[in-house]
Amino acid sequence: MKQGSLVFGAIGLLVALVILINSAFIVPETHSALVFRFGEPKNQYTEAGVKFKIPFAESVSFIDKRNRNLEQDQTEIIARNQERLIVDAFARYRITDPLLFYQSVRNEQNGEARLAPQIDRAIRAVLGEVTVDEIISTRRAELMLRIRDLLSQSARPLGVEIIDVKIRRADLPQTNSEAVFQRMIAERKQLAQQYRSEGSERANQIRAQADRQVIEITSEAEEEAQKIRGAADGERNAIFAAAYGRDPEFFAFYRSLLAYEEALKQGQTRILLSPESEFFRYFNNLEGARR
Repeated sequence: MKQGSLVFGAIGLLVALVILINSAFIVPETHSALVFRFGEPKNQYTEAGVKFKIPFAESVSFIDKRNRNLEQDQTEIIARNQERLIVDAFARYRITDPLLFYQSVRNEQNGEARLAPQIDRAIRAVLGEVTVDEIISTRRAELMLRIRDLLSQSARPLGVEIIDVKIRRADLPQTNSEAVFQRMIAERKQLAQQYRSEGSERANQIRAQADRQVIEITSEAEEEAQKIRGAADGERNAIFAAAYGRDPEFFAFYRSLLAYEEALKQGQTRILLSPESEFFRYFNNLEGARR
């Protein structure tokens, strides 16, 4: 009797263990879990941990929720200026709603097949509104954000979040790349010439203003110098007049000395005068008396 009880107990324990194994499952950090009941999705788990299901009646399928790359084939677009461009881009996405994703596309392979043409349409829609120059050089970062936002609108109903869209390369077709590069060079040269012309015009304006200021400052300085010289001449004449009134003879002597100083400076000028000339009046007699 005891042996039969042990057998039944062992069988019961084994059954309980089988039921426990079939009812518990672990959701890893990197995945979400979908619980199916007789093939139909009934529940989803996006948080990691130990979860439970109805044994034998329900099954579990795991969906990777990590960021994934979706490579895009090279796309030829026509820019706003009617020039062709070969664009190589890729998108990064993750599945945020596994139940919606399963109901929309069933699996990851079908999901990427649905996303690929949407990326192509978003690239064509955004890049077709701008010129090649803007795509290649000036606005690439802004354009990638616009493509991401447009793609997010169409990917959201699939339970997918678009993290980023990157343009890896944007090249001109070999047939017209040289002509486009030459046109870009010509445009840059024209722009540089415009800058040089504007700079030269500005420099001429600055020089003209500086020359006008020099003339004004020089005129003001000359006028001030004339005033100072006039005042000095007046003061000198006043001194001479006072000296003449006090001692006419000394004044005449002083004027003669000034005349000697000016006439006898070192140079090439020669003066032929008679020793009896009035000029040598004080040479012959310190008192200036005429012989």
